[in-house]
Amino acid sequence: MTKKRILLVATGGTIASKEEGNGLSPALSGEELTRFVPEVADLATLDVKQAMNIDSTNMRPSDWLRVARTIMESYDDYDGFVVLHGTDTMAYTAAALSYLIQHSPKPIVLTGSQRPMASAFTDAKLNLYQSVLYATDDDARDVSIAFGGIVIAGTRARKQRTMSFNAFTSVNFPPLAYIRTDRIVRSAPFAHARKAEGSRGHTADRPVVYDKLDPRVFALKLTPGLDSRIFSALAPSYDAVILETFGIGGIPEQGETGPCFQDAIYSWVDSGRIAVMTTQVPEEGLDLGVYEVGRAYANHPGILRGADMTPEAIVAKTMWALGQTRDAAEVEHLFNCEINHDRSPFE
Repeated sequence: MTKKRILLVATGGTIASKEEGNGLSPALSGEELTRFVPEVADLATLDVKQAMNIDSTNMRPSDWLRVARTIMESYDDYDGFVVLHGTDTMAYTAAALSYLIQHSPKPIVLTGSQRPMASAFTDAKLNLYQSVLYATDDDARDVSIAFGGIVIAGTRARKQRTMSFNAFTSVNFPPLAYIRTDRIVRSAPFAHARKAEGSRGHTADRPVVYDKLDPRVFALKLTPGLDSRIFSALAPSYDAVILETFGIGGIPEQGETGPCFQDAIYSWVDSGRIAVMTTQVPEEGLDLGVYEVGRAYANHPGILRGADMTPEAIVAKTMWALGQTRDAAEVEHLFNCEINHDRSPFE
């Protein structure tokens, strides 16, 4: 059987890092990393492109676009793609790629490690091997993260642990699969992969690709006593604010000083900006209709609801939606569409 062709896109991160006197920093190239795991040659014909070599703390929306371009420039030449990435912002990049390259019939798999490849007790070798394995699977598609033996939809991942090898968890959605050494065990809902679905007139053998993002998006976490005038301070620099509310959707009626929160938020969206409501609680999502302190925002124009999406997916999706249109109704439509399992069906 002819081996599949996989493109490995290296971006840096812990997996590529070495200690050179000032703390860990990316130093190894993608080519060097593959030489640590010669077993991948048995899985696929592997080529490497070095998109960048940075700590993922320095990853920006412009870099997400660069990674997406690197994939799409070679899309027709490969059967799948593996992106080597730092763990700290991997969930953001996986979400962004999910919106920039939609309905991909070919798998785009992100991975990295908690310890450098050259470390004596690294998790990098197995993560790289299993990511290539998953990228060669006939049922794999769309953007995902394969890390620590678990495969997570690209919009549902969150880094939950800073040191342990099982760094990522799947939030409000079941993992797509588990990898037991060299065997892929799919979760029951995904035992039979979906066929690629066309979107907006595109055929099933091609993804729907976008190349614009609006990075002027700010995530604001509510804290007791927060001054509601923060919205007027943010207005000159941002087009959207993602408000991480208390609990299932609680927003204070009044800050310590300044206008009440309702006036400040209404003023924000009535000026043509976007507000997205989510919760700072990690699991189970938002419902603005439950409490009086949230219900006033449930149906106000320009206020979007993050439902059970991850904060990382909300940030990336808001940037993507605003990158496509400035029309508030169209932004809302794009935001509410389910993409790569990013949200439960909209109520």
